[in-house]
Amino acid sequence: MAARSKRQNPDEMATLEFETSDGVEVINSFDSMGLREDLLRGIYAYGFEKPSAIQQRSIQPIMKGRDVIAQSQSGTGKTATFSIGVLQKIETQTRETQVLILSPTRELALQIQKVILALGDYMSVQCHACIGGTNLAEDIRKLDYGQHIVSGTPGRVFDMIKRRNLRTRGIKMLVLDEADEMLNKGFKEQIYDVYRYLPPGTQVVLISATLPHEILEITNKFMTDPVRILVKRDELTLEGIKQFFVAVEREEWKFDTLCDLYDTLTITQAVIFCNTKRKVDWLSQKMLEANFTVSSMHGDMPQKERDSIMKEFRSGATRVLITTDIWARGIDVQQVSLVINYDLPNNRELYIHRIGRSGRFGRKGVAINFVKNDDIRILRDIEQYYATQIDEMPMNVADLI
Repeated sequence: MAARSKRQNPDEMATLEFETSDGVEVINSFDSMGLREDLLRGIYAYGFEKPSAIQQRSIQPIMKGRDVIAQSQSGTGKTATFSIGVLQKIETQTRETQVLILSPTRELALQIQKVILALGDYMSVQCHACIGGTNLAEDIRKLDYGQHIVSGTPGRVFDMIKRRNLRTRGIKMLVLDEADEMLNKGFKEQIYDVYRYLPPGTQVVLISATLPHEILEITNKFMTDPVRILVKRDELTLEGIKQFFVAVEREEWKFDTLCDLYDTLTITQAVIFCNTKRKVDWLSQKMLEANFTVSSMHGDMPQKERDSIMKEFRSGATRVLITTDIWARGIDVQQVSLVINYDLPNNRELYIHRIGRSGRFGRKGVAINFVKNDDIRILRDIEQYYATQIDEMPMNVADLI
């Protein structure tokens, strides 16, 4: 059954085509979902009016306790989808941990914690972010106090389970956000380690913007008859995001091109992606030497520094952020409407995650790709894969932002 639906947001009139398990209901309003009153209050206070396409289809099966695989574009409200499902299911009168949410980056785990606390504002819900690079004693104190929901990264969560500070006996649901990355080489073993400690019959929810075939195959190992809510791949083009390329013959020319674009970048906020941490450091240094204000972030920086850079960028104190793919997934800063791929990403899946940082939830955005002669093939491959068109950047690009 493929159901067509107009997404309800007035500024987001794109049609989404869903490839969905039979019998998945489409519920067009939060009021009709049978949600608890204090949660509904939180949803409306958060600024949601009507559920997005993925929310209309996925919240109900999650509430009913089904295993769910949900895939939808970047910026369509996936975090809120599982957060609402999770909040509906927890019992706040007991202090046990009942839901475990795992993410590939610390920033994403913190952001999920924020969304859950905001949506659950009227429910007196306890949600702790359990992430590496932070104080162990503080983690232990928070977990001993009792947390209904833990949002974390696999390494630290597994450590806390082994130390018995995170008790798993009351866990009824495991959520894997950005599941394709989580089940990829780096994290797969850690996920299995955590999963082994969970009670049998734990409900599993997988969320991602891209779910390659091999990942779907792995899911058979720990999911039972999952409801699948999948967007067809050719529907994954990011509507509302204009994509351009700038031909730079050689690597050295990219820097001058970026300096020429700097005034355009600061009209809103921009994220610039490089493929390596070294390149991020080098480019930030070079921009600062040329008297341009930029900030930068990557996974080798201490957590405190990462936090303060995120805070400055969210508040708009800094307007240009140079970063690696650590920033490509799930991070939502409303004002970002320009993404620059200083380096083209190493794989096609990352492309959609990166450019999805602009134009969140139906807002307009622009993506500019710097393309060397030997990158043209990669760009054409991306175009074909997403059935989209990437044109040469026009002179008046500033007017589009």
